[in-house]
Amino acid sequence: MRRIRSVSFFALATAITAFAPGIAKASSISPHDDIIDVAVQAGSFQTLVAAVEAAGLVETLRGDGPFTVFAPTDEAFSRLPAGTVDNLLRPENRDQLVALLTLHVVSGKVESRDILNVGEAQTLNGKPLSIGLRVGGAQVIQADVLASNGIIHVIDEVLIPQESSASTSMAMNLIRTAVSRGAPLYNQGHIAACTALYVDTAHALLGMDSRVRAAVQHPLSRAIEQMNDSHDASERAWAMRRGLDNAYAALSHSLMSSNLSGH
Repeated sequence: MRRIRSVSFFALATAITAFAPGIAKASSISPHDDIIDVAVQAGSFQTLVAAVEAAGLVETLRGDGPFTVFAPTDEAFSRLPAGTVDNLLRPENRDQLVALLTLHVVSGKVESRDILNVGEAQTLNGKPLSIGLRVGGAQVIQADVLASNGIIHVIDEVLIPQESSASTSMAMNLIRTAVSRGAPLYNQGHIAACTALYVDTAHALLGMDSRVRAAVQHPLSRAIEQMNDSHDASERAWAMRRGLDNAYAALSHSLMSSNLSGH
């Protein structure tokens, strides 16, 4: 029987210590290379480097530090809504760009072995950043890229300064709570109870306001349909778990899009 982990939608990539395609290997990085040098050499942070230059943050990230940078790849930037990057790079939007980029930087050196114990750290943005099996809403896809003045962890999403609505925040908290309670039930053999908890949570989410419903309707409806089609107790629980994980991701994406558009 597969064990359900209470943190799967926050789980790190299984190859966290492996080098991702296009990232410079440690042997090609000089001990004297700072964070900017390493990012430029990597070749997969062209958008990030251009944004740092436009924001006037190059000298900051060449400073003594040490800094921990959670660096989105070019692919991560490409998944933002169309026109977002071009808009952020305009001189009149420099303050917004600085706010976004500094959310990715923490003072001090946080290595991968320490990530699970951090919980939360203050960013150069001034806002706290949750750090654990996920960093904010992003997945770490490569860890511990060393630089002379700090360390880089590569992430698969751009972190967006968020002011979440009360209902969306409540919905995300409902999912976290359901998973933290449901996973032990499943692992202790109480599979039907776990499934019932997930189903109750799904119905509660579908009964919330229109903003939440719009985000969770598809993943939860699909999960409920898959659960009803299965006669295997374990698969029924997993169908609902996947639905909750996907609903959480949809809510996170909804928040990001809303904050980028200013709505």
